Amino acid sequence: MKNHIWAIGFTIVLLAFTTYITLDTFVLSSVYMENATEVNTSMFDDLSGNKESNNTAEKTAENTAEKTTEKTTGSNEETENETESKSEVESKSEVESKSGADDIYIDANTYIDENITIKLTDTEQYGTSIHIADITVSSAEYLKAAFAKNSYGKNVTATTSSIAASNNAILAINGDYYGARERGYVIRNGVAYRSTASGSDIVCIYADGTMDIVSDKDYTADELVEKGVWQAFSFGPALIKDGEIEVDGDDEVKRAMVSNPRTAIGMIDDNHYIFLVADGRTSESDGLSLFELAQIMQSLGCSVAYNLDGGGSSTMYFNGKVVNNPTTNGRIKERAVSDIVYIGA
Repeated sequence: MKNHIWAIGFTIVLLAFTTYITLDTFVLSSVYMENATEVNTSMFDDLSGNKESNNTAEKTAENTAEKTTEKTTGSNEETENETESKSEVESKSEVESKSGADDIYIDANTYIDENITIKLTDTEQYGTSIHIADITVSSAEYLKAAFAKNSYGKNVTATTSSIAASNNAILAINGDYYGARERGYVIRNGVAYRSTASGSDIVCIYADGTMDIVSDKDYTADELVEKGVWQAFSFGPALIKDGEIEVDGDDEVKRAMVSNPRTAIGMIDDNHYIFLVADGRTSESDGLSLFELAQIMQSLGCSVAYNLDGGGSSTMYFNGKVVNNPTTNGRIKERAVSDIVYIGA
């Protein structure tokens, strides 16, 4: 009888502990910082200073060259200036006809202003609907991140579309769902919120517009900020480094199915990025493996690419609406997440 009582007691304690761990990990929310909207723009100020110095040097060199060649240009200079003026007028007229008084052009798949160009395309590969945003910005400052409810914390969530709308995002995708984990660097808008390493690769987007993937074993979060890291995400795995695919057909995120809805971010060149969201878990879309996702990002010209949170989290938002088919519990419905990556003025 005593053995039975001990076994029952042990089972109750184990069940209670398991329930607590499950609730604490996946359900209970804890806000560590309200109104977590700080932006560290100092790294861009440093870049501006460097650019001004470079521009001054360039202008000095140009002026010297102009003085040296002034006598030889002669009558050709007048003809060239006339040609340039005509080109500028034609170019300006074309932009104005598209963008109107505010110099902004928007349609169902396009957004263009003086600092941001976004072009959306849809394709189907591997039996899956794929939504691709090709983005060019004048500065990485326009590639931003935001937390659910503007609060940094554990399991503080909201849908991608609601976070995007509250931050006036033009384009947004879900982030790395940092709030479901205790570890992994969280660097957003140049501010380090979590400095606990997870021993994995993280993707870093720098203020100079570049992107790379590093191990959090090699740097602290503060060191990365000092190096100019504007955004850092810790989901993974790395899909592409230096133009080469980093995953194979056997790689998969823990607890994930082989074919899944996916979200990825990549860089083609400085300040030229790709956001990609793939549907899945529906009769219309199978979903992608990590290797298939990497192949697509490589085909788009990405030299660096990284896997963000997928599954039910995978959502793309553009110009006020969700453009893909996010799935939650077998239904077409957005899942609430901790954070987003977005493009905004």
